[in-house]
Amino acid sequence: MAATRKFHYAWLIVAVTFLTLLTTAGIRSTPGILIVPLEHEFGWSRATISLAVSVNLLLYGLMGPFAAAFFDKIGVRRTMAIALFLLAIGVSSTTLMTRPWHMVLIWGVVVGCGAGMTAYSLSATVVSRWFKESQGTVMGVLTASAATGQLLFLPLLAQLSHHHGWRAAAFATAGAALVVFPLVLFIMRNHPQEVGTSRYGAEADEPAPTASAENPFRVALSGLQRGVRSTDFWLLAGSFFICGASTNGLIGTHLVPACVDHGIPEVRAAGLLAFMGILDLFGTTLSGWLSDRYNSRYLLCWYYGLRGLSLLGLPFALSGPQWSLSAFAIFYGLDWIATVPPTVRLTAEAFGRQNVGVMFGWIFASHQVGAALAATFAGTVRTYLGDYMIAFLLSGMICLLAAGLVLRINKSRLPELAPEAA
Repeated sequence: MAATRKFHYAWLIVAVTFLTLLTTAGIRSTPGILIVPLEHEFGWSRATISLAVSVNLLLYGLMGPFAAAFFDKIGVRRTMAIALFLLAIGVSSTTLMTRPWHMVLIWGVVVGCGAGMTAYSLSATVVSRWFKESQGTVMGVLTASAATGQLLFLPLLAQLSHHHGWRAAAFATAGAALVVFPLVLFIMRNHPQEVGTSRYGAEADEPAPTASAENPFRVALSGLQRGVRSTDFWLLAGSFFICGASTNGLIGTHLVPACVDHGIPEVRAAGLLAFMGILDLFGTTLSGWLSDRYNSRYLLCWYYGLRGLSLLGLPFALSGPQWSLSAFAIFYGLDWIATVPPTVRLTAEAFGRQNVGVMFGWIFASHQVGAALAATFAGTVRTYLGDYMIAFLLSGMICLLAAGLVLRINKSRLPELAPEAA
C-alpha cells in the first residue's frame, strides 16, 4: 500500500525545510539593503563591498555538494542545525566590523558557509528522500522559499535600516535564524523510516537508506569527477552559471542600489524587490508543477529566453516612466528562480535519484560562481562607468544564449521519463 495517508510526516518535514530556507533567503537578501548604508558610514566603494558579497555567493554554492555528502554522513538535521548556528553567529558579528576585510571574513566566509549548508542541495535531498510522487511540485514550493524570504524580510530590513540603522537589520536576521534552530532540532528527521513510514507515494515496506561510511569530502569530489566526464553536466552547469549571474548575483545584489542611483528611494526599491518575490513564489511553484508534466528542457528554454528579454529592457525601465519598472518587476519576477525545479529534474534524469544531492550541489556551485562573478563585475562597472547599463545588457544577452544551450541537455534520452526516474 502506498504511503499517502491523510497526513504524512513528509509535509511537516517540508514545512521545517521551507522555514529554514526562508530564513536563509532573508539573510542572503540583506546585502542589497546594506550596500548604500555601508558606503555612507565607512566610505567603502561599491566594488569593495561587492567583493565580500561575491565571496559569500561563491561559498554558498561551493558548500552545496559537501553539504549533500554531510547529509548522508551525519544526517540532515545535524547539518541544518550547524548551519543555522553559523548564520546567527556570523550575521550578528557583522555589526562589529570596521574594515573591509572584516566584511569579507564574516559576511563572505562565515555567513557564506552557513548559508551554503542550506542551499538547494538541501531541497533536492529532502525531496528525493521523502517523496516518490509530486517531486517537482514540492521542489517548486521549497525553491519558492527564497522568494518568500525576500518578500517577508526585505521591506522589514529596509525599514529597520532606514529608521534604526543597518545594525538593527543585521540583528533581526540573526534572531530569525535562532528562532528556526529549535524547530530543526525537535521536528526534522533524516529519512521517513525514522518515524515509521516511507516516502510519500511509495510502498509502505520501502527500505530505509543507509548512512554513508565514506568520507563526505571524497563523496563530493567523486561526484565532481563523474560530472566533468558528462556533456549533460557541462550543459546543466553552464546554463545554471548564467542563471546565477542573472539573478542573485546581479538583480538580488544590485537592483536596490541601481534604483537609488536613479532617484528611487531605498524603501520603495526594496518593496519592488519584495513584489518580485511575491510573483516568483507563484512562478516557481507553477514551474515545479509544470516540471512534473512537461519536458523540462523546453521549460528552461522559455524561462531563460523571457529572462533575457526582461534584462535587456531593465536599463530603459529604470530611466523610464514608473509603470515601466513595474512591468519589469512582473515580467522578471515570475521567472526569477523558476529554473530550479526543471534543472533538478534533468539532473536526476542524467545521474539518478540517489546521486541528485551531490550532483545538483556541484551544478548549483556553478550557479554561485556565476553569481559571484556577476556581483563583482556589476559593482566594478558601476564604480568605474557610473551606471549598471553594460552589466544589465550583457546579462540579458547571455540568458538568450542559455535558452539555446538547455535544449541540448539529455538529448540522448527519451523526451519524457517516468516520475520515478527523477
